[in-house]
Amino acid sequence: MTIDFTTEAAALSTELIELRRDLHRNPELGLDLPRTQRAILDALEGLPLEITTGTGLTSVIAVLRGGRPGPTILLRGDMDALPVVETTGLDYASTNGNMHACGHDLHVSGLVGAAKLLSAHQDELAGTVAFMFQPGEEGLGGAKDMIDEGMFDTIGSTPDAAYAIHVAPGEPGTFVTRPGTIMAGANTFHLTMHGKGGHSSRPQDAVDPIRPLLEFGQAVYSMVTGSFSVFDPIVAEVTQLNAGSAVNIIPGTASLAMSVRTLSAETTKRFPELATRLAESIAAAHRCTAEVVWNEQYPVTVNDAAEAAFTVETLQRAFGPDRVVEAPDPVMGSEDFSYVLEEVPGAFVFLFVTPDGVDPETAAVNHSPEVLFDDAHLPDQAAALATLAWERSLRD
Repeated sequence: MTIDFTTEAAALSTELIELRRDLHRNPELGLDLPRTQRAILDALEGLPLEITTGTGLTSVIAVLRGGRPGPTILLRGDMDALPVVETTGLDYASTNGNMHACGHDLHVSGLVGAAKLLSAHQDELAGTVAFMFQPGEEGLGGAKDMIDEGMFDTIGSTPDAAYAIHVAPGEPGTFVTRPGTIMAGANTFHLTMHGKGGHSSRPQDAVDPIRPLLEFGQAVYSMVTGSFSVFDPIVAEVTQLNAGSAVNIIPGTASLAMSVRTLSAETTKRFPELATRLAESIAAAHRCTAEVVWNEQYPVTVNDAAEAAFTVETLQRAFGPDRVVEAPDPVMGSEDFSYVLEEVPGAFVFLFVTPDGVDPETAAVNHSPEVLFDDAHLPDQAAALATLAWERSLRD
């Protein structure tokens, strides 16, 4: 049985837009989002859902048990905003110093819409659909926290498939995904050079840690181009430098930090090994020692090939082949839905929602204080999630 969720979702447009704009006016940060959680619970009230809230974070898991046997499908929407002062000029713009500059207000509203659409067909639904409302995506790993708190036990089993949609600037109404790696892993590399402090007039009596630090800062770029394949690239950028407190003092330590984006587990493992070896050799040449801290913040986001193909085929049938694109390359941004996809085969999908009258080529990007997302696409977002869950439930 096929259901036209796109038509049914049109009737939800007003309430989904109202929810999105309420969330946009009142953004919250991190893992503790009490107002956002309350808005979600209110929006889901009256639906035939088993609802569980988190203990260490203000997550919401809503489970819809279908009237027929079938697989378990997970749909996810992240909830948190960013510490960005909004400058969009919208009449529903945030004024609290934070901003939904990555579109998570749309993600929450779209997932609420999917819950409403599927709940209306509970008796015909095969299997179970779990709606994962997740705080702390922006660098705090809320997805992993929800898994660690026992989300799959709450649902009743590890899901058979998982899907998420993320809005972004681009040709309005276009869905984009790809098999395999779709987003990079996020990592940080911290290096401290230890020397011996002294007076700037007598460098011969000191061991200057700044010189090897600067040398490493240049050499690491050559290491990247010379040691990693262009077909499995990485992006490594020095973004912080710290040394000294007075101009006439040679400090005892100097440090830098790098943001490192990787597209495979192999490069994620290899980069710190090579960079540490490089740092230690340069430090030794300058009579210093090198202290390295490597942090793997988010894993690479990898779509299951079969689920990505299913997603493309399903969305093309629902919205037309011209609105669904397979991306040729991954995105070097990162996403903690990667933790879910490490446990469950699934697909991460982008939906482009640049407003009419704004050039997609020059539109402000996610995390910008000026970024604009057109919430007129919320019904399609909700319909896409509902359609993926429904059609996937019929496969097993």
